Formats: sequence, C-alpha cells, structure tokens
Amino acid sequence: MHPYGSGEGSSSALEQRIRPDDGRQTMDTLRRHLQSIDGRGYKAYQILEGRYAFPSFVLAVDHVQGDPFADPSKVRVIVPRAKTAVRDDWIQTPWRRIRCEDVLARRVHEALRKLARRARGTGKSGLIAIDAPGQKVIERTAVQIGKDEIVICLSVGLPADGRRVLAREAAIMLLEQIPAVVERAVFGVREADIRPAVELADQQQAIRQYLREHGLVAFVANGSILPRESGVSDRPLREGAVPFHSPPQLEVAIPVPHREEPIRGMGIRRGITLIVGGGFHGKTTLLQAIEHGVYDHVAGDGREFVITDSGAVKIRAEDGRSVADVDISPLIGTLPHGKATTRFSTENASGSTSQAAGLIEMMEAGATAFLIDEDTSATNLLVRDARMQALVAKSGEPITPYLDKARQLLDEYGISTIMVAGGLGDYLDIADCVIKMDAYIPHDVTDEAKRIAAAIPTARRPEGGPSFGAIHHRVPQPDSLNSQRGNKAKVAARGRHAIQYGTTDIDLHALEQLVDDSQTRAIAAALFYMERRGWLTKGLTVREILDALEAQWDRDGLGSISLRQGHPGDLARPRRYELAAALNRLRTLRCAQREG
Repeated sequence: MHPYGSGEGSSSALEQRIRPDDGRQTMDTLRRHLQSIDGRGYKAYQILEGRYAFPSFVLAVDHVQGDPFADPSKVRVIVPRAKTAVRDDWIQTPWRRIRCEDVLARRVHEALRKLARRARGTGKSGLIAIDAPGQKVIERTAVQIGKDEIVICLSVGLPADGRRVLAREAAIMLLEQIPAVVERAVFGVREADIRPAVELADQQQAIRQYLREHGLVAFVANGSILPRESGVSDRPLREGAVPFHSPPQLEVAIPVPHREEPIRGMGIRRGITLIVGGGFHGKTTLLQAIEHGVYDHVAGDGREFVITDSGAVKIRAEDGRSVADVDISPLIGTLPHGKATTRFSTENASGSTSQAAGLIEMMEAGATAFLIDEDTSATNLLVRDARMQALVAKSGEPITPYLDKARQLLDEYGISTIMVAGGLGDYLDIADCVIKMDAYIPHDVTDEAKRIAAAIPTARRPEGGPSFGAIHHRVPQPDSLNSQRGNKAKVAARGRHAIQYGTTDIDLHALEQLVDDSQTRAIAAALFYMERRGWLTKGLTVREILDALEAQWDRDGLGSISLRQGHPGDLARPRRYELAAALNRLRTLRCAQREG
C-alpha cells in the first residue's frame, strides 16, 4: 500500500509527488517570502503555498488558512526514510507499519507539547499540532511510512496581529521550531524506541490469530487493569484497581513471539456467555474492556492483552433514531393495525425497535459477535417471562425476545453473544458459559448456574419459531446521500458523536466502539466520497459497499477518501461496523432490499 494513497493514478506517480529532491524552492526562499509579507493582510500568507527543500527534509505548505480564526494551515514534512531508524522489516506487515507510524506520531506530539507556545497573536496564532493518538493504536493519516519516505502531517496556526501577518513569528515556527521537532522526534528516534512497540504489535496479532484458530471470541490476560481513570478518561485507574485473574476453568495459555513463556488469561469461547454478579462488582467494566479489545492498546494501558474478535459489536437501545427499510421481522413481527415489519422504517424508533434494527443492521454488515448490556437494552426485547406470557398472549405481542433467538443466531449465522445480565435469570437456560464478577474477581459459575436452572424451571414457552429467519440485504438508493446545503456541499464532523451532512445531522452517541474524533472525520469523508464517486448508483448492498471501501483503504490508503486530498492528516480508520452504523442513522437513507 502506498503511504499517501489518493485512490487514483499510478503508484510511481504518487511517489514522484513526494520525493524530497523535487523541491524547487529552499529555506531561503521561504524566509524571503515571509519577509516580503510582514505586516500585510492575512491572505498574503497564501504566497507560502508550495514545497521547500530543507537540508534534511521537504516542507510542503499545502493549504493556508484564510483567517487567523479559521482552521489551521496544513503542512507536511517529507523525510527520507533511509535517514531514520525505521527498518525495512518493521513496515513489511500492516500491523508493524501502523505501530511504527503510531510511535512517530506520539513522539512528534510529545515534542510539540514541549514547545513553549509563545503569545503569537490572535485566533489560532502559534499553534503547531499533529493528530495525536490516544490509548488505542489505530491506523492514521497523521504519519504515513512508505518505502522511501515518511510523511508527517501538521496543522499550523500562522500568526497574526489582528488580521495582519506576523512574519517574524511565522519564521520562528516554520524555520526553527518545526525543524527542531523533526530532528528530535523523527531523526532522533532509535531502535530501542521502536522495537518494543513492534514486538507488542506482533504479540497482539498472534493472540488475534489464536482466537480465530481456536474458536475464541475474546481473551483477557492475567494482570490486566480493566477499570479506567474516570468516565471521561481512557487512561488506566492507578490506585485501587484489582488486577484481572482468570478462573482456572477458563484459563488458556497463548504462545506469542518475543517471549519464552505464553501469555495466560481468560478465554471466552464462541457461544453464549453471561457476565453476572451484583451491582458495582465489575460486570460492565469487563464488558467495556472486551468491547474495546477490538483495538490494540499501547504498552502501559493495562489492556494490552485484552483482545477481542474484530467482528464483535456492542448493541444497545437507542430511542429516537431513524431506521430505513430494515427487515426486523425475526425479532418484531407485524405491529398493531397490520403494519408489517419486513421493511420497517421510522423517524423515531422506540427502545425495542431501535435495538432490533441495530442487531439486523450489524448482521448485514458482517458482525461475528454481539455484546449486550442489560442496563442499556430494551428489556422487552431481551426477555418475556412465563407470567407475562400467561397475561399477554403471543397473538398480542409482536416482539420475540432475544432469549429465543440467541441460540439460532449462533447455529445459523455463527454469531456469538456476550451479555451482562443482572436480573435476567431466564438466560441461564441457554448460556454456554456463566462468569460471575465478585469484587472485580471473575469466577466460572457455569455448573452452578445450570443446576439452578434445572432446579428452578421458568416454565416459559419458546417463541418465534424454530429458526431465526432470513436476512434481506439492503441496497442504498442514490438520493440517500445529499450533501448540498444551499449552493454548496456541507459535510463536517462535529467532535466524535455528530456529523453534519447537508441539511441533516447524524447522531453517533450510541456507538460505544467509536473511540476517536478522527474516526468520525473519516466516516464523514467516506460518505462524501461515496456520494461524489456515485457509489450508490452501482446497485451495491451495504455489505458490498463496506467490502469495497475496506479494499480501497487496504490498497490505496485511508487518505484516498479524504476531503482534503493534498493533506489528509486528521483521519483515523473506523471499523466497517461504525461506518455502517453512521450510514444507517442518516435520516435521508432510503433502501431497496435484496434477498440472500
């Protein structure tokens, strides 16, 4: 994959665009440009756009902001990889390359953080920033390592006094500070700075491979620290956290490279797993660690070896969301007054219909496991006990509870379930494994749960028939994506949980596995890319669209769908499931259905 893919043109042409020796201007040219515009109106900064050959790298000024209060200017630093410590074998696999890029992005961010940001005027004056990673390691466009070059994307707030150019301050930023950061963070990196991260990536990849080969959905290593610092911090809890230790019955030992002993911990097998226990004993904490285990974590996070099948999706109720032409009939049958649910649409879904739609939509996207927490679910979709069956006949209840569909999902579609259950004892009848959390310590109580289920029968009757039912794949219609707002297109991510798309907003607050603002920017860019390229005119199903987009990202790079082709430096790769979820929450979405 090319480090700076655009989705069009040959690889050699793309390489030519970023070769350091094609800079026709020099540092002195840049200095003279700055001197010539000192004190002029802010738009005079546009003279800086272009490429400048520094002694050890090329500085590309791709876009100059039109106003000191506007989004910062976009700058790339293009470094010959041969002059760095990044070895060939560290970029030969995707996970190693992504980890090396992550290390460099963190080093650049730390070097920028240590700069003393001087008071350089109004607005964003004096800002130099990179799209910095958090606790999780996600493929990003902030740093891209190719065969010959390393491309570093920066955001720079060119300084101004009011709306007048402060050339001397700009010169300090562009000619002194950025070179110093590159020297310290990129040329200063040593093998000892990268090797541990690469080896950790190899180990995490080995565990993921082990899960696939041995029928496991998730693995939680002994010694892991699962609780987070707070509800708004993804950092590990430092004081009072109980290290995780697997019950003996569930412990597995996974051999990994770069260490002699295997890594031991709890393996959750494919099937139906319940996490039970009293309130505040760690049930949800364990589930949250598992749901975030679809991503790799950095060393010291506490969850480095909490690894989950990449197809595991958290499903929850979401009152008020829109649903477009989803066949929810396997879970919710014909509604009162004869309203069919084989092509269910609504602008204002209830808890049960929203969760049912979410399940079907993620099946359509290719999910392999559902993660469900009783606390964030519609109870009437999860269970209907014997007393309620006696009081309300099935003929008057369109909802078939998930209790009666979970085993069918597993047998017919290979989809496992991991569920936090505090008060849903009926699920003991169908569970393959029951994990009881007691003061953050897990215990395997499967045998005890089975004895209790046999001794205290529920007397409820299974509902919904002998099979789950067919899935109808949907074909989004071409007019579903319309970015026009007035006379121009308007597509913008608003933080992590909202996208403005034309005249509508996409609400993503319920997507608990969407973990980075830059993923949301990438989703917005992907939707706009599909609209511009006419993808919805091809008659593709949602799954086919997701497959095609992932194939393009693997081939041409995440930057190939960027709204800013010259500088796609603030994107992080989303999973196909969050991308599908955003498309499904687009209130202008309209779909046809395809069987199969």
